[in-house]
Amino acid sequence: MSASLTIALDAMGGDAAPEMVLRGANIAQQRFPDVRFLLFGREGEVAPLLAKYKKLQAVAEVIHTDDVVSSEERPSVALRSGRNSSMRLAINAVHDGRAQGVVSAGNTGALMAMAKFVLKTLPGIDRPAIASFFPTLKGESVMLDLGANVHCDTNNLVDFAIMGSVFSHLVLGRIEPSIGLLNVGSEDKKGHDALWDAAAVLRGADSLPGRFHGFVEGDDIAKGTVDVIVTDGFTGNVALKTAEGTAKLVSEYLRQSFRSSPLASIGYLLAKSAMNKLRKRLDPRRYNGAIFLGLNGVTVKSHGGTDALGFANAIGLAVDLAKGDFVKRLQEDFAKLGRVQANARAAV
Repeated sequence: MSASLTIALDAMGGDAAPEMVLRGANIAQQRFPDVRFLLFGREGEVAPLLAKYKKLQAVAEVIHTDDVVSSEERPSVALRSGRNSSMRLAINAVHDGRAQGVVSAGNTGALMAMAKFVLKTLPGIDRPAIASFFPTLKGESVMLDLGANVHCDTNNLVDFAIMGSVFSHLVLGRIEPSIGLLNVGSEDKKGHDALWDAAAVLRGADSLPGRFHGFVEGDDIAKGTVDVIVTDGFTGNVALKTAEGTAKLVSEYLRQSFRSSPLASIGYLLAKSAMNKLRKRLDPRRYNGAIFLGLNGVTVKSHGGTDALGFANAIGLAVDLAKGDFVKRLQEDFAKLGRVQANARAAV
């Protein structure tokens, strides 16, 4: 790819949009001065905010639209009636080649439905999946699906394992990513038929881009037992929200504890440096940005309630994926694994 690339932003997506989006883009512009931005949204709201950031203004273009997909809108409704929405136009920019990636903090279901309709899935992939990073005791792992597919069959789980392994290899640099299927126990007899069948296929796949570890449990996520955790979208989303809530709970408990007495406050002052390191390690903004794997275009979903720093990190993920020709590399690696998918379909 050329040194300069363009990222399309849904300027109206997110709880605090468009201000959060513009502030996040400004932070990202400082990190990536060679990147240009297409800002889709209500020009009357976006342009005055953009004027505050002169350097960003020099590399950004506002494309006006009055239509916005609400956070409560059903994906099917958004797909039919949101053809001129800021979200849809941003996705269209990737499809048309005007941008190399799209980032939105808007309605997750609508974003997935629109992106799948416009960009299509890569050859050999039945359903796209939402993947993101998880902090672990050993560094970071990749988990998918995080909400795109509530119900998954054997073929879907095998596809997710392949996509997650390629993502882990290309983005996290794992030479031979270890893959685990999230289950209610590590024993072979635990779980349901789709998990058993997927495990059988993955164990017998000699061309798998990684190493199949077997079944893992919920506590293995934070342990970093495997590099790639594969599950259905229902379970994955519950795990994600539970982890986010636990991080907030721990932070609040620590805050209350250090304010409980004068002696505790002194203890906080002595431990301030260590506490700041812990806060940064647990900061969800650091891991903000989920990628829709399997689509023919870089599509990143930011958390709707994030702030400017979190959104900037989501933009950073899109930039890294676009610069690395991630979609092309995923397609090439996935094409080599047609036999794995054939085995999956023959096993069910």
